[in-house]
Amino acid sequence: MQITHLNPDMLYKNPAFTQVVTVENPGRMVYVGGQNAIDAAGEIVGATLSTQTEQALKNVIAALEAAHATPADVIKLQIYIVQNQDIREALAASQKIWGTRPTAITTVIVAGLSDPRYLIEIDAIAAIKR
Repeated sequence: MQITHLNPDMLYKNPAFTQVVTVENPGRMVYVGGQNAIDAAGEIVGATLSTQTEQALKNVIAALEAAHATPADVIKLQIYIVQNQDIREALAASQKIWGTRPTAITTVIVAGLSDPRYLIEIDAIAAIKR
């Protein structure tokens, strides 16, 4: 399997993400459902976007590991942030946990999530060699 990250010349280049990701001969696909800042006991971790972003990404990584995948296998992240939050805070926090690993991303500003205390939700798609 080969994962290729593309940033065509006619599209904006940003080191934080990739515009296009292709997967040749995917062995196994992994879909991680939306992760919030919930710990293993079901408690919300943090009241700031930064803290919640870190926990949500830790949860994504734990879910990937359960499927024998790593962040390097992720080809797409979908990020939902509650309105009136500073997206730069989430991006800075994500670099602590996720690093500067580029992947295709979509970020959506939403009115709210399933619990009004949630500030962010992140889901992922990964492709793993057999």
